[in-house]
Amino acid sequence: MANNDKLHYEQDYPLSEKRRDLLKTSKDRPIDEITLEAVMDGEIEADEIRVTPEVLEYQAQIAESIGRPQLASNMRRAAELTRVSDDRLLEIYNALRPSRSTKSELNDIADELENEYDAKISANLIREAADVYETHGRLREPEEDEAEGQQREVGE
Repeated sequence: MANNDKLHYEQDYPLSEKRRDLLKTSKDRPIDEITLEAVMDGEIEADEIRVTPEVLEYQAQIAESIGRPQLASNMRRAAELTRVSDDRLLEIYNALRPSRSTKSELNDIADELENEYDAKISANLIREAADVYETHGRLREPEEDEAEGQQREVGE
Protein backbone atom coordinates (compact mmCIF):
# COMPACT_ATOMS: atom_id res chain seq x y z
CA MET A 1 0.00 0.00 0.00
CA ALA A 2 1.50 3.34 -1.03
CA ASN A 3 1.83 6.02 1.64
CA ASN A 4 -0.66 8.36 -0.04
CA ASP A 5 -3.26 5.62 -0.61
CA LYS A 6 -5.85 5.85 2.11
CA LEU A 7 -8.16 3.07 3.10
CA HIS A 8 -11.89 3.56 2.62
CA TYR A 9 -14.83 1.99 4.38
CA GLU A 10 -16.61 0.72 1.28
CA GLN A 11 -13.58 -0.90 -0.35
CA ASP A 12 -11.54 -1.99 2.65
CA TYR A 13 -13.76 -2.65 5.67
CA PRO A 14 -13.72 -5.03 7.43
CA LEU A 15 -9.99 -5.47 7.06
CA SER A 16 -10.12 -9.13 8.07
CA GLU A 17 -12.29 -9.86 5.02
CA LYS A 18 -11.25 -7.30 2.42
CA ARG A 19 -7.61 -6.47 3.24
CA ARG A 20 -6.11 -9.48 5.02
CA ASP A 21 -2.89 -8.69 3.17
CA LEU A 22 -2.41 -5.67 5.45
CA LEU A 23 -2.89 -7.54 8.72
CA LYS A 24 0.37 -8.64 10.27
CA THR A 25 1.58 -9.36 13.77
CA SER A 26 4.15 -7.23 15.57
CA LYS A 27 6.79 -9.60 14.16
CA ASP A 28 5.50 -9.06 10.60
CA ARG A 29 3.87 -12.49 10.44
CA PRO A 30 0.75 -12.63 8.20
CA ILE A 31 -2.46 -12.92 10.16
CA ASP A 32 -3.27 -16.22 8.44
CA GLU A 33 -0.34 -17.81 10.28
CA ILE A 34 -2.00 -17.20 13.63
CA THR A 35 -3.66 -20.46 14.47
CA LEU A 36 -4.61 -22.13 17.72
CA GLU A 37 -2.08 -24.85 16.94
CA ALA A 38 0.72 -22.32 16.43
CA VAL A 39 -0.15 -20.65 19.73
CA MET A 40 -0.35 -23.97 21.59
CA ASP A 41 2.98 -25.06 20.11
CA GLY A 42 4.61 -21.84 21.33
CA GLU A 43 5.37 -20.61 17.81
CA ILE A 44 3.39 -17.44 18.49
CA GLU A 45 3.85 -15.47 21.70
CA ALA A 46 1.08 -13.48 23.37
CA ASP A 47 2.67 -10.10 22.70
CA GLU A 48 2.80 -10.91 19.00
CA ILE A 49 -0.97 -10.98 18.66
CA ARG A 50 -1.58 -7.55 20.16
CA VAL A 51 -2.96 -4.85 17.92
CA THR A 52 -0.24 -3.04 15.99
CA PRO A 53 0.12 0.68 15.35
CA GLU A 54 -0.28 -0.01 11.63
CA VAL A 55 -3.66 -1.69 12.05
CA LEU A 56 -4.85 1.16 14.25
CA GLU A 57 -3.75 3.63 11.56
CA TYR A 58 -5.72 1.64 8.97
CA GLN A 59 -8.77 1.82 11.23
CA ALA A 60 -8.23 5.59 11.58
CA GLN A 61 -8.20 5.99 7.80
CA ILE A 62 -11.43 4.01 7.53
CA ALA A 63 -13.03 6.17 10.23
CA GLU A 64 -12.00 9.32 8.36
CA SER A 65 -13.47 7.94 5.14
CA ILE A 66 -16.92 7.93 6.74
CA GLY A 67 -16.60 11.32 8.41
CA ARG A 68 -15.64 10.17 11.91
CA PRO A 69 -12.58 12.35 12.70
CA GLN A 70 -12.83 11.91 16.47
CA LEU A 71 -12.77 8.12 16.15
CA ALA A 72 -9.80 8.45 13.80
CA SER A 73 -8.00 10.58 16.37
CA ASN A 74 -8.73 8.02 19.09
CA MET A 75 -7.29 5.26 16.90
CA ARG A 76 -4.13 7.29 16.27
CA ARG A 77 -3.75 7.99 19.97
CA ALA A 78 -4.14 4.29 20.68
CA ALA A 79 -1.49 3.55 18.04
CA GLU A 80 0.93 5.86 19.87
CA LEU A 81 0.23 4.18 23.17
CA THR A 82 1.16 0.71 21.88
CA ARG A 83 4.77 1.78 22.58
CA VAL A 84 4.04 2.34 26.29
CA SER A 85 4.11 -0.60 28.72
CA ASP A 86 0.84 -1.80 30.21
CA ASP A 87 2.07 -0.97 33.73
CA ARG A 88 2.97 2.60 32.75
CA LEU A 89 -0.37 3.05 30.97
CA LEU A 90 -2.20 2.02 34.14
CA GLU A 91 -0.13 4.52 36.16
CA ILE A 92 -0.98 7.27 33.67
CA TYR A 93 -4.65 6.30 33.72
CA ASN A 94 -4.70 6.59 37.52
CA ALA A 95 -2.82 9.89 37.41
CA LEU A 96 -5.52 11.28 35.10
CA ARG A 97 -8.31 10.63 37.57
CA PRO A 98 -9.64 13.92 38.99
CA SER A 99 -7.73 15.29 41.99
CA ARG A 100 -5.00 12.63 41.73
CA SER A 101 -2.23 14.76 40.20
CA THR A 102 -0.90 18.27 40.24
CA LYS A 103 -0.72 20.23 37.01
CA SER A 104 3.06 19.84 37.10
CA GLU A 105 2.77 16.05 37.41
CA LEU A 106 0.38 15.88 34.45
CA ASN A 107 2.67 18.09 32.38
CA ASP A 108 5.59 15.81 33.30
CA ILE A 109 3.60 12.82 32.02
CA ALA A 110 2.81 14.71 28.81
CA ASP A 111 6.51 15.50 28.35
CA GLU A 112 7.40 11.84 28.96
CA LEU A 113 4.89 10.65 26.36
CA GLU A 114 6.07 13.16 23.81
CA ASN A 115 9.81 12.79 24.37
CA GLU A 116 10.22 9.12 25.28
CA TYR A 117 7.46 7.54 23.18
CA ASP A 118 6.88 10.09 20.41
CA ALA A 119 3.24 10.13 21.49
CA LYS A 120 2.40 13.72 20.57
CA ILE A 121 -1.38 13.30 20.29
CA SER A 122 -1.56 11.67 23.73
CA ALA A 123 0.75 14.27 25.23
CA ASN A 124 -1.47 17.07 23.94
CA LEU A 125 -4.55 15.35 25.36
CA ILE A 126 -2.94 15.18 28.81
CA ARG A 127 -1.91 18.84 28.64
CA GLU A 128 -5.47 19.72 27.69
CA ALA A 129 -6.80 17.64 30.60
CA ALA A 130 -4.44 19.46 32.98
CA ASP A 131 -5.81 22.80 31.79
CA VAL A 132 -9.42 21.65 32.11
CA TYR A 133 -8.78 20.20 35.59
CA GLU A 134 -7.18 23.50 36.60
CA THR A 135 -10.20 25.47 35.35
CA HIS A 136 -12.61 23.21 37.23
CA GLY A 137 -10.59 22.79 40.43
CA ARG A 138 -9.90 19.09 39.85
CA LEU A 139 -6.13 19.12 40.38
CA ARG A 140 -4.41 17.87 43.51
CA GLU A 141 -2.80 20.75 45.36
CA PRO A 142 1.00 20.67 45.40
CA GLU A 143 2.27 19.49 48.75
CA GLU A 144 4.10 22.03 50.85
CA ASP A 145 7.80 21.62 51.31
CA GLU A 146 8.15 19.82 54.66
CA ALA A 147 10.82 22.19 55.93
CA GLU A 148 8.62 25.20 55.16
CA GLY A 149 5.72 23.62 57.02
CA GLN A 150 7.93 22.80 60.02
CA GLN A 151 9.24 26.38 60.13
CA ARG A 152 5.70 27.71 60.38
CA GLU A 153 4.94 25.36 63.25
CA VAL A 154 8.05 26.45 65.16
CA GLY A 155 7.38 30.14 64.52
CA GLU A 156 3.78 30.00 65.70
